Formats: sequence, structure tokens, C-alpha cells
Amino acid sequence: MEKGLISVDRWAEGSQAYFLTNLHTDHTQGLSSTWAMAPIFCSRVTAKLFPFKFPNFNLTLLRVLDLGSWHSLSLISPSTGSKVTVQVMAIDAYHCPGAVMFLFRGEFGCMLNTGDFRWEKNCERAKLAKEMLLNALKDDAVDVLFLDNTYCNPTFQFPPREVAVKQVADIISSHPDHDIVIGIDTLGKEDLLLHISNALNVKIWVWPERLQTMHLLGFHDIFTTDTSLTRVQAIPRYSFSINTLEGLNRMHPTIGIIPSGLPWVVKPFEGNGKLFDSLLTSGYNRSKVSSKGGKQNDKRNGNLESVKRFHKYVYSVQYSDHSSYLEIEEFIKHVQPTSMKGIVSSSSCNVDPFYYFGGICGINQPSQKLDNEHQTFGRGGGIEKKRKRVGRLGFYLSRVTVMRRGRKGIKLDEN
Repeated sequence: MEKGLISVDRWAEGSQAYFLTNLHTDHTQGLSSTWAMAPIFCSRVTAKLFPFKFPNFNLTLLRVLDLGSWHSLSLISPSTGSKVTVQVMAIDAYHCPGAVMFLFRGEFGCMLNTGDFRWEKNCERAKLAKEMLLNALKDDAVDVLFLDNTYCNPTFQFPPREVAVKQVADIISSHPDHDIVIGIDTLGKEDLLLHISNALNVKIWVWPERLQTMHLLGFHDIFTTDTSLTRVQAIPRYSFSINTLEGLNRMHPTIGIIPSGLPWVVKPFEGNGKLFDSLLTSGYNRSKVSSKGGKQNDKRNGNLESVKRFHKYVYSVQYSDHSSYLEIEEFIKHVQPTSMKGIVSSSSCNVDPFYYFGGICGINQPSQKLDNEHQTFGRGGGIEKKRKRVGRLGFYLSRVTVMRRGRKGIKLDEN
């Protein structure tokens, strides 16, 4: 796609239309209430939440894209001055409220930007989104896939969110005399909090700004800012710390739960505290990936490793709003892209998706191996390939020359 037409989650000058996959801060860096450069296309839920995040924003610049429908944009080629038609479809990314992926097609071919996404294999909502995507593609090939590669590493094998929410509820119910604090972001993990409330018949405390967000999303009776009404509190993740929990425990027994696909700290707690049996039993069979890429099933239901006690006051539960390694693999098998790029280039826990998945792309391209001279070890100990950054979750291509080659799809030559 020619530079100067569209940008996804990138807010520099130079494009004619801008697309926002979700309202998490790492996708809105550079966007502000004074934005006036061009229209912004997003989902209906994102548009509803937008004024709360960006007060006094000129809402006439927002363009709502309904899920599953093609929308046509008439743009002007910066190089030739001729009219360019771009079609775009928004598809549920099932990440946080309003999160979508964008499918683009036109004379340049077909491109898919996933933004952040989580498509669990047995999730009905994800199945509907997958069906919507495959129906939209029909006989078209995805020429370039911009992929959420947050957990593009065999190390990250965590359970579906359905399992993780039950684990969190088990932790809480096994501590009936404790106050509970759960570290969350300003948007996301609503399903987790709703499950806790329904399973344990309790209200959830949230801070005032988060309560406003919950009300905008239609949740009015479950959340409160009155601490006397509940022992379960969802606090901002940035305020979740050992020091905070130690201070709370001087007043009343309190445990903290951090729901994340990443381990919260390096070493688990080695004290005498034991997890209750109800917490360690689940029908989920953890799947491991060997160094040779083969899958090995660990059916030990009584030793589910996705829950760890890292401190006498802290439990870590692998509740992730990003796809796991195996979910990414399944997604790529369905999409069969001709080429792909990871949209996360700064994390130490992922590598270029071609390293693991190049062999299952539509052109059956072999995996790109890491050159030892270009490997560094990040803070988490994972290998990170140094490469030119394409913006934080950005979709901002240099000009490309497109050549159709029969059934082989499109070859993109960057100038």
C-alpha cells in the first residue's frame, strides 16, 4: 500500500485516514483531544468510550465501522494524484471492549492488521469472528498480515480465559476472611470481574474513573466505589505492589491477584503457603511445545502450573487478553498469509513470527532463523531479534509495487 494513504494506531502526519484498533494507551500515543488532521475510523464501542479518554475531542472526526460490513474509502494517491479506493472491514478482536482488527483490500491486494487480539479455540465469540473473517476473505489471499506477536514464543502456553477466571474465583473463595485486591488496567478484564461477581455473589470495588467506564459499558449494579460494600477491590495495576499489600496486611489480612499472561516476578514464593485443592483442579490439559516444535500434553490436572504464588500475599494467574503461542499458530493456519510482520518489536518475550511460523504461510516460506549476531537477551530472558521498528502496533507501509502472479497471490516489493 502506498505511503500517505492510511495509518493504523500511528498518529504522525502524512496519512488521509487513520484507524484505531483499541483504546489502550500504547495504541493512542500521539493522539490527543486537539487532533484535527483527518478522520479516525474505529468500532462503535471505542467511539462510545472515546470522549471519556479524550475530553473535548471533535467527535465529528470519528467514523464508526460496524463489525462484518465492508466500507469504502475514496482516497487520493500522493504519487499520481489519481483516485484510490480502499475497502475496509472491522472484525471483533476480543481483546478489550471495542477492540477490532482491520481487513483492507484494494488494487494493492489484501492486508490484515490484527491489533491486539485473543481468539481462544473453543470460544463462541472467537468462532463467530473467525467465520466472519474467512467469509470476508473468500478466495482472496492475505498478502500481508500485521500480527499481534506479543506472546509469539513457545514459552507462553496459558489456559483459556474461561479457565483463568475460575482459578481467580477459587483463590478468593479459599480466603473467606481476607480482603482481595486485583490489579487491572483502565480498560479490559471486565469479563473476569463479572465472573467473580456472579460466582461469589459480591460487588466489585473500582476507582471512580473506572466506575464511569463500567457505566459507559452498561454495567450499573455490579461495581461500586464504597469499600464498605465488598471485600473485593479492583485497583489500578500501577498501584499493585508488595509494599501496598504489606501495608494493607497491617490493617487486615489481604491477598493480591495479578491476572496476566506474563509472570509477575521471576521466582515463586517458597514459603509454607499451599494452594487449596480447589484451585489446582481443572479440566484444562496444559499443552507444551518442545524445542523441536512438537506438542506434548501434560494431563496432570492436579498440578496446573498457570497459577503460582509468588509471595505470601500475591497470586499470579495467567489470564491474558492476547493470544497464546498455540492460538497464534492456529490463527496463521486459517489465514494463510503470503507475508507477515509482527506489530510488537520492543518486547523481550517474542521474536519475528516468521521464525516459528514462516513454514505455514500461504507461500510455504521457510522460517527465518535468528542470526546470532542480531540476538539480544531482554529483561525477561527471552531472545529478541533486533529489527527496524514499524511503530508501536503500527500499519504504515512504504510504497510498494504490486505484481499478480497467478495463484501465487501478490508479491510486495518495497521501494
